Amino acid sequence: MTTRTLRLATRGSALARAQASSVQEALASRRLDVELVEVETEGDRIQDELIHRLGKTGAFVRALDERVLDGDVDAAVHSMKDMPTEKPNDLVVAGVPERAPAGDVLVTSDGSDIDELPEGAVVGTSSLRRQAQLLNYREDLEVAPLRGNVDTRVEKLLATSLQREHEARVEDDKERQGKHGKTDHDGEFDQRADEWFDNLTELERQAMSRKVDTEYDAIVLAEAGLKRSGLADKVEYQRLDRNSFVPAPGQGAIAVTASDPEIVDLVHDKLDHPRTRVETTVERTILAELGGGCIAPIGVHALLQGEHVHVDVQVLATDGSEAIKTSRDLPVGNHANTAREFAAGLRERGADQLIEAARQEAEEE
Repeated sequence: MTTRTLRLATRGSALARAQASSVQEALASRRLDVELVEVETEGDRIQDELIHRLGKTGAFVRALDERVLDGDVDAAVHSMKDMPTEKPNDLVVAGVPERAPAGDVLVTSDGSDIDELPEGAVVGTSSLRRQAQLLNYREDLEVAPLRGNVDTRVEKLLATSLQREHEARVEDDKERQGKHGKTDHDGEFDQRADEWFDNLTELERQAMSRKVDTEYDAIVLAEAGLKRSGLADKVEYQRLDRNSFVPAPGQGAIAVTASDPEIVDLVHDKLDHPRTRVETTVERTILAELGGGCIAPIGVHALLQGEHVHVDVQVLATDGSEAIKTSRDLPVGNHANTAREFAAGLRERGADQLIEAARQEAEEE
């Protein structure tokens, strides 16, 4: 192979660039010159729609892969959970680096877990799967739409509580000063409003400036996205139980696509993580066999355990009123074929009806 620079396509969001940078660093550590190329996608342009309403799966993927197929870039970096199960024949998932945590987390202003949320609490999410799982777990919750980059979603959560606290501190300052500008009492807070504001983080200050349209009590995010965005140590969160909140297929994993055989071999040799490749192959095979893509609430999570791959699958009604949940241990040596057989059995158990109902709802919308 020549010594030319390897060009990697990526979306321009902070999370996408963080993921692409991790791939860039991994390849650069192997003495490869790598350049990131930002590409705008349909999902980036349409910010006021939930992901499952964008009209087709792959809203964040196709524009990048088209650049690969056109030869403008050598490879593209994707969040695997965003990738459609069908792809052009000339395109290959060349590299799957080691996966980050696959599960979801509940982010709140005070670290509450899902059982501690008050009745009727408003929980924000952009995911149809998460919406259905939340309502299946607690039907009293109100699930509200939430779009934007990870930092934007966190700011929308924090805005309400921070703005309320600021208002309370300002009022306390007024009462403490009294009519003549002299301190009449110690006040409720140990700091004045301006001192409190000076100690806020940049994230909190950004949240303070946001206009609040929806007052969220909590939001649900992928733990991997929270960590890759550098926010995991800046917010309070609790992991959601994977038995009740089975992650999306491929969640936490990165996929690098390419079409040139030489590039495919290079990326696979330098980046591919065998365990993650097996687990995500099982998850995406089951999703492909079930169908539904982004229009149906489907969770699939696989974990390699010795000679078997333990897999959990959850298919839900969009309102959470029904759910099919089952688990199976698949042999590693034949994991793709047995994953298809497993999914076929799920369809016969009623998954087909739930997915078809979700499809009809999507068409009506």
